[in-house]
Amino acid sequence: MKAVMLRRHGGLDALTVEEVPDRTAGPGEAVVRVHAVAVNRLDCWVRANIGHAYQARLPLIPGYDVAGEVVQVGAGVDTIAPGDRVYVHYDFSCGRCRYCLAGDESLCDRYGVMGVDHDGGYAELVIAPQRNLFALDESVSFQAAAAAGSVYLTAYHMLFAKAGVRAGQTVLVVAAGSGVSGAAAQLAAWAGARVVATAGTREKADRAVALGAEAGLVHSEPGWSDEVRRLTGGRGVDCAIDHVGTATFSEVVRSLAGGGKMVLCGASSGSQVELDLIDLFARQIAIIGSSDGSRAELLEVLRLLAEGVVEPVVDRVLTLDEAAKAQQLLEERRHFGRILLDPTL
Repeated sequence: MKAVMLRRHGGLDALTVEEVPDRTAGPGEAVVRVHAVAVNRLDCWVRANIGHAYQARLPLIPGYDVAGEVVQVGAGVDTIAPGDRVYVHYDFSCGRCRYCLAGDESLCDRYGVMGVDHDGGYAELVIAPQRNLFALDESVSFQAAAAAGSVYLTAYHMLFAKAGVRAGQTVLVVAAGSGVSGAAAQLAAWAGARVVATAGTREKADRAVALGAEAGLVHSEPGWSDEVRRLTGGRGVDCAIDHVGTATFSEVVRSLAGGGKMVLCGASSGSQVELDLIDLFARQIAIIGSSDGSRAELLEVLRLLAEGVVEPVVDRVLTLDEAAKAQQLLEERRHFGRILLDPTL
């Protein structure tokens, strides 16, 4: 089969397109023909060996937001069959520890991620345990499923499990042109919250408004938190969703209302920040880390997708041969929505 391989850490030239052996399903596994795989920020971090949270196993096929068709099943597989359309969930965990049983599988001591320590979906075929395969409604395209996948699951968990967002609250969504934040804007609006969005450029901020945000601000401009407070009558927002980190952190904290919650799932601009602890406890604000989401939440995301409640934004679809270009576009922030690869093209 054709696949994008990462055999060493480095720049974009570390990604090579090769012919590798086809996959064969073992007991409890299935082989899926990939019809769409999203390109994520984590793919770039793994390639460049940035950060300490993920220790990649090389050589590796990147990519973890996969949708496709089952082509082979192994012994003992009884919940899916060849021809089934599926979303391939990306996490690997024991399923039995206290964290897994509570739905916090990303805290499992045996936690792994497709495209990090298991081969991923930048390929014509991918292999996964049957517990990782979720049936897709006929109304959901492969591209929509891959584009939704991890970002809607992450946003859902941040908004509702971590922040407890409810109708009537105001949510600040930082970097709305990205997958997670675009998903958060849609999900918060669905829940009845007011949404204020930021983006790195005026064009992207205006697009966020066109997609349903009440206001769009440019977070590359200094002092934008003053405008957030003006829009909220001086109060600030109840919840802020951020994955940018260093470049936006201080302004996001200033945007919070008393008792507000900032939920972080990444640090694309850097991970080192300054924080006034007196401000933290005097205003009783909470800064919460979040990662992934539960399988039950994934089922809810797929239901909302099938019902048309949420609709992921796809920036463009490229071929496997254009994987390096896709990551470059992501790193240079020359996108709005998800960038996908289609190995069938």
